[in-house]
Amino acid sequence: MKKALILTITLCAAILLSGPDVSAADKIMPHPHIEVITSEGTFKIELVTKEAPKTVAHILRLVDDGFYDGLIFHRVIAGFMVQTGGYTPGFKLREDDKSVINESGNSLSNARGTIAMARTDDPHSANSQFFINVVDNQRLDPQKSTVSGRWGYTVFGYVFEGMEVVDKIAAAQTSPQGEHQNAPLIPIVIKKMAQISYD
Repeated sequence: MKKALILTITLCAAILLSGPDVSAADKIMPHPHIEVITSEGTFKIELVTKEAPKTVAHILRLVDDGFYDGLIFHRVIAGFMVQTGGYTPGFKLREDDKSVINESGNSLSNARGTIAMARTDDPHSANSQFFINVVDNQRLDPQKSTVSGRWGYTVFGYVFEGMEVVDKIAAAQTSPQGEHQNAPLIPIVIKKMAQISYD
């Protein structure tokens, strides 16, 4: 009986020390930092794992795979936002094979400097494209109403360094190019997008 009690206590201690099983998103650092090196300069973003765990896990996988390297800011609207993550300089579409569910109900607003997922009218269609708000865009937040409720655009991070570079991108001269109505005349390219290691 005494041996059985000791064994039970030992097993319970092992379970407590090992902790619960966690998903891949739970294993991500609470606030991953990403450096975005562009042809207009460099800015850095912080991702918010707690508020948008699935979106952050999705974006980090793409970043680590080098998905964004060589893509352009294909939609730039001064006084609104700058968008990237889907096209090469020749406007060839680059997409991931997975989309991510909408996490816009996380109480984060589309304020200036925040980063949000772009999508179609389908609220759960966010793939790889994202945008940076250059002004407060609360109209992109979800509307929680039984009458006129709607999904918003998931905010999953914010620029913590180099916002002046984002403003420079937003001020670029644009023109209609094919199906893109607000594309910079001179391509603005993401040279490298990678996680910042502080080891």
